Amino acid sequence: MANAMNGESMFDFAPATKPTLYFIGVTTTKSSIMKVFPKWAEALGLGDVDIKGIDLPLHAPAEDYRKVTRFIKDDPLSEGALVTTHKLDLYAACGDIFDYADPFAEKLEEVSSLSKKDGMFCAHAKDPISSGLALESFVPDGFWQERGGEVLLLGAGGSSLAMSIYFGQEKWGANVPRVITIANRSEPRLESARRTLANLNPKIEMRYVHSPTPADNDRLVRALPPHSLIVNATGLGKDAPGSPTTDAVEYPDHALVWEINYRGDLLFKDQALAQPREKGLHVEDGWNYFIHGWTQVIAEVFHIDIEGKLLEELSRIAR
Repeated sequence: MANAMNGESMFDFAPATKPTLYFIGVTTTKSSIMKVFPKWAEALGLGDVDIKGIDLPLHAPAEDYRKVTRFIKDDPLSEGALVTTHKLDLYAACGDIFDYADPFAEKLEEVSSLSKKDGMFCAHAKDPISSGLALESFVPDGFWQERGGEVLLLGAGGSSLAMSIYFGQEKWGANVPRVITIANRSEPRLESARRTLANLNPKIEMRYVHSPTPADNDRLVRALPPHSLIVNATGLGKDAPGSPTTDAVEYPDHALVWEINYRGDLLFKDQALAQPREKGLHVEDGWNYFIHGWTQVIAEVFHIDIEGKLLEELSRIAR
């Protein structure tokens, strides 16, 4: 981490001396992935590879995103990158640098994975896949068609949009939630979500609710039918302290409660665990989401398959 760009300590842009995966974020040195990745690389048989963090401030200047992206594209041993926090801004700044952007990236106008294949520099949005794999680990088969619950996504950021796109895929047939509600503190983000998700799936009623306070979210949770899914996709608990709901929140019976963070002050998860046991809630944290988020990108960058027993082994190593 050398050289300054626009006053921020960043990256020295020295050519990689071995195959290198980059982690583009805000405080990458604090992430456990820096210790985990070398052990994963050994388990995956990737050989002598490296991981390096590239820290950028929130909403960095477009020229900074372009310099980072162009460096990764042009440097022979820079294999690709996982992008967090900057997914929307990097895509907006660098669309002309990509040789290929997958349909999810184009739909969401974001990028979480940069990779190279057959001489092409590729942008992928992996969140619809990684969030879907995480959901499939705890949502029973046929759940929506059989139980009739709804989905409440607290927050209108990229994770909520990715989950909506996952649920809205035609391949699920009738097994989709009949209603998906996206609730958010600010109205402009809701309008952006409405535009992105227009014409998602005729079987799903999409609702967009301005919900500026935790008490407003409590009312939305209380109005849900049994067997509904409630997701904290606000960043509260990880990026900032707190919860999108209050301690007085009342969950519907047999609800699925998903805190998509796995580290930090997970107050949202604690509030769900404090509900009466007879409600029969299933409470999930973001560990599987974290694992799938990283392994999907690593698989893309290094052109390998990561699933089944191998995926379980990587999860064990990370823990």
